[in-house]
Amino acid sequence: MHEMSLCEAVVEIAVEEARKNGATRIRAVVLEVGALGHVDPDALAFCFSAVSHGTLAENARLVVERVAGSGWCLDCAKTVPMTERFGACPDCGHRHVQMTQGDEFKLRELEVE
Repeated sequence: MHEMSLCEAVVEIAVEEARKNGATRIRAVVLEVGALGHVDPDALAFCFSAVSHGTLAENARLVVERVAGSGWCLDCAKTVPMTERFGACPDCGHRHVQMTQGDEFKLRELEVE
């Protein structure tokens, strides 16, 4: 389960940033997770709880904000929504679409005390 290693990295970064800023507790962690990134939000929540145990992030609220997929269709010359990584353009049906959004995994915000 790659969500475990992702959460380990998130907690490590969050704790480091919280300490740099003199925080004694992390209340919430906000992540942006792309819908096309093959990351399961439920698995993230489970892993985050386990990985954060004994750290400044213990009992912190994990907020996962999903980022919809989109891409640039080379044939239509416009941005189109994407529901799968290598999917066809919903307008013209061609598969000349470069993904521009939906693969994110970002630690966007920390709420600390």
